[in-house]
Amino acid sequence: MASAHLSRTFDQVGNRTTWTLSVWIKRTGIGGQQNFFGSFPQSTDYERIMFNNDKIYIAEVAGGSTNWECETSAVYRDTSGWYHLVLRHDTTQATANDRIRLYMNGVQQTFATNTQPAQNRGTAINTADVHKIGMGNSSEYTDCIMAHFHWCDGQSYAPTEFGETDSTTGIWKPKTSPSVSYGTNGFFLKFDNSANMGLDSGGGSHNWTTNGTIIQAKDTPSNVFACLNRLQRYDDYNLTLINNRFTNTSAAAHRQVHSTLSALSGKYYAEVKVTTLGGTYPQIGVINPDKAVFTSYLGNTDSGYGYLSNGNKQYNNSAESWGDTYTTNDIIGIAMDLDNHKLYFSKNGTFQQSGDPTSGSTGTGAAYSLATGVFYSFGQSAYDSGTDPVYDWNFGNGYFGTTAVASAGTNASGNGVFEYDVPAGYTALSTKGLNT
Repeated sequence: MASAHLSRTFDQVGNRTTWTLSVWIKRTGIGGQQNFFGSFPQSTDYERIMFNNDKIYIAEVAGGSTNWECETSAVYRDTSGWYHLVLRHDTTQATANDRIRLYMNGVQQTFATNTQPAQNRGTAINTADVHKIGMGNSSEYTDCIMAHFHWCDGQSYAPTEFGETDSTTGIWKPKTSPSVSYGTNGFFLKFDNSANMGLDSGGGSHNWTTNGTIIQAKDTPSNVFACLNRLQRYDDYNLTLINNRFTNTSAAAHRQVHSTLSALSGKYYAEVKVTTLGGTYPQIGVINPDKAVFTSYLGNTDSGYGYLSNGNKQYNNSAESWGDTYTTNDIIGIAMDLDNHKLYFSKNGTFQQSGDPTSGSTGTGAAYSLATGVFYSFGQSAYDSGTDPVYDWNFGNGYFGTTAVASAGTNASGNGVFEYDVPAGYTALSTKGLNT
């Protein structure tokens, strides 16, 4: 949830001049001020690390006055992939520009604002005060997913201690078991225990308190799942809950959204829960993202294929009676076969028209034969005619909104958790699924 965060009051003072932060972050909301780590003993005394209008901003404030501050020239607005952030904080360095060093995906970043702390200055972080992950003093919540949060007290580590370049792909990837020391107050949060998301795996038992609802996503730096595309969208609808909830708030207007990932070949499965049917003419299906029209409905052109709540299907602005109706609390499954160019829909686990997504080129019960040589994304549209339509997508994370699937179906690919059985040969639309 947007207001969820972790907190911990350090029980002793650690090294206030030297420490290292390493964390993987997948942004799910952009803009504004989003604090992801800091110490907040008082409203006028704090040190924080945050996204400030999508730039990284690091500063210490005492008595309401800024002692020092650093802000990047680069902006970080990608909501489809992961960033690896490493902050080396070492005020013992004689060279001023070596005291606060920031790295993104292994590359040192440039500060457009660069007022470094004085040499040997002790910082507000690592005092015996309240520290927070995911929020500021009383708000400034971070809209993101985090993984492998290392905080090393008394050490200044290079990013190569926590990540490395894959020799095959050239992509920066995590080292899952770095050889680092955590020191007096240090900790390592894996976020792999759904019952205790603040569990310290660094050996010091420095556990954090969970505030609000924090869900454990399957999305990781090693396997990035599709989500709804925040950067390719119209401005008057909302994407929330790690960009898997679509709410159309635009009165009397069609709005369309599609997934961040698309594919040219392979077989992929996703689910959508109708949380609030709302309005009229909702459509769920697939679309060529290069030709998406965000103010229209999914099946309006020859680029989108939609299954409507009244049971019709629509393509190229031609609708015809086809399957069952659906409404609030129904779950629609989409099986997209891009090897045989077929599209299937299920309602609450039953494929419509006796569809068999494993029938290959035969296409038994397929809603449509898809065009060849085209990249497709999952997508949908909805029309708000007074009651805001709300739809929760499950691309494999195993949740509809903040509610876990009731009873996970079988999935032979082992990639993603879904409410219903995944047809044999299909997988989640994710980086692992695309590489299978």
